[in-house]
Amino acid sequence: MIRDENFALKMRLEKSKKMADEIAKICKIDRSVYDALASSERELFVPKGFGRHAYKLDALPLVADQWISSPLTVAKMTQALTCRGVDSVLEIGCGSGYQALVLSKLIRRVFSIERVERLAKEAKERFKALGIHSINVRFDDGQNGWKDFAPYDRILLSASIKEVPTKLFEQLKIGGILVVPIDKNGKQVITRYTKTKDNIQKQELDNCLFVPIVEGKTR
Repeated sequence: MIRDENFALKMRLEKSKKMADEIAKICKIDRSVYDALASSERELFVPKGFGRHAYKLDALPLVADQWISSPLTVAKMTQALTCRGVDSVLEIGCGSGYQALVLSKLIRRVFSIERVERLAKEAKERFKALGIHSINVRFDDGQNGWKDFAPYDRILLSASIKEVPTKLFEQLKIGGILVVPIDKNGKQVITRYTKTKDNIQKQELDNCLFVPIVEGKTR
C-alpha cells in the first residue's frame, strides 16, 4: 500500500515537473517559482474526473461558476509577486487552493479568503490531508481583506476587478506588492501595484483571463 502511494506521488511530481518545464519555455520565471510549480501536485486540486487534464495549461471548472486558473497564469501571477524573502501573503479567491499551495512553497505564511463556503471547506480539508499548516483559509468576502493578520508583504487577487478596494491597500505593508487582474477596455491585465511611503506605483504586465470578483458570500 505504501509502495503504491509512493509510486503515485512520484508520478504526480514527474508530471508537475514536465508542466513546469513547459511553462518555463513560454514565459520567464525564477528558479524558485519553477521549483514551487514542479513540487505542487495540481492533480490533487482539480475536480474529480479532471485528473487527466490536471497538468495541461488549461483552466478547469469548479463549483459555483468558479475556475482553477491555468498553471501558466498561476506562474505569471506568482512571478509578478516577487516572493523572495517574503513572510506573509494574502490571497483573495482561494478556489480549490492550488495557487495558495504554490505560494506556500515560497512564502512562510499564506492567508487565503474564499467567498464560496464549499470551496473554502474543501480547500481546508486538502491542506489538512497534505499536512500543510502554513496556509490559513477563511470563508468571507475577499474585498474586505483579512485585517487580523495585516499588514501583509504581498496581496494577490485571483479574480478580476475594475478597481482595487482601498481596504486592501490599507492592509499592504509599505514596500509591499499587490498583484491583480484589472478589467480595462474589455480586457484583463495582470497589474502590479507597489506601495511606497508616499504613493501607490502601478505597472501593467500581461493580458490574462479570470472570473470577475463578486461581492458577498455564497453558502
